[in-house]
Amino acid sequence: MIHSDTASRPGALFIAGSIATDHLMTFAGRFADSLVVDQLDKLSVSFLVDDLEIRRGGVAANMAFGLGCLGLRPVLVGAAGEDFADYRSWLERHGVDCDSVHISESKHTARFVCTTDETMAQFASFYPGAMSEARLIELAPIAARVGEPAYVLIGADDPDGMQRHTAECRQRGYRFIADCSQQLAFGDGDLIRDLIDGAAILFSNEYESHVIEKKTGWSAEEVLDRVGFQVTTLGKDGVRVQDRDGLMIEVAAAKDVEAVEPTGVGDAFRAGFLGALSWGTGLERAAQVGCVLAAYVVETVGTQEYSFTTDAFVARIRDSYGDEAADEVAPHLV
Repeated sequence: MIHSDTASRPGALFIAGSIATDHLMTFAGRFADSLVVDQLDKLSVSFLVDDLEIRRGGVAANMAFGLGCLGLRPVLVGAAGEDFADYRSWLERHGVDCDSVHISESKHTARFVCTTDETMAQFASFYPGAMSEARLIELAPIAARVGEPAYVLIGADDPDGMQRHTAECRQRGYRFIADCSQQLAFGDGDLIRDLIDGAAILFSNEYESHVIEKKTGWSAEEVLDRVGFQVTTLGKDGVRVQDRDGLMIEVAAAKDVEAVEPTGVGDAFRAGFLGALSWGTGLERAAQVGCVLAAYVVETVGTQEYSFTTDAFVARIRDSYGDEAADEVAPHLV
């Protein structure tokens, strides 16, 4: 049975949020050995690094990539710089509609630059760049191009952009999904309440759910009263789905996961969950698909470096959740 709030509707999935690249370097030493505590006000040091990894990232791009891998064609809604060309080609090869990405005329794509030493200490900087222009993107012209969306997921991005997307969804009657994630640490109660109130789906991890309650002043029950349903990821313990009417679904994480690196796992879960909903599955099945897609990411270094075959994906569904689940999912992956 498909829950009433999850019934599939015609239309694309609009995935709004950050688009970024990560530049990750490793220093084969200890930063502390080069720092003089009483001279930090005159700090001027450089480190010879051993390697450089450039990884594609950004929450919206990660989710769109995952949806593309499942055979859907999500519409990426975000802002990037003129240096986006190679990244765009990569996403389009994996089924992502990038025609509505706003390209800044003056700023580079958002960038995270981080150097890690042998003790795992880090020097890092984040350049928002073109992300600050996400507020210039209107959803209506995108809907005119591809049709009205089934859902608009509003992920972490320029805060003004997130608010404007949310307001436009309310005005135009688009069902929207609140996924504040990293912006919860910086947003105040007014911002978070505005981004969540009236969402068809609220995504968060367990820690973020407590941050939402603390900053909004709403109890867990009051949060549920304001959304269609809430999906809370629980790390190795799986996921919980609940609504105001007492619905409670708990799904265990996929079996036999060999964890390597967790970055991007939440984005992959969301992609799998939304992909299954778009197929018309119920909430439990959607959570199962999300958990399996997340398993591929946690077993891989990088947020978009995983791949799978249809047979392998269905086998993992079968091993973790049984024959009925696998038989329902398989036709959608052909």
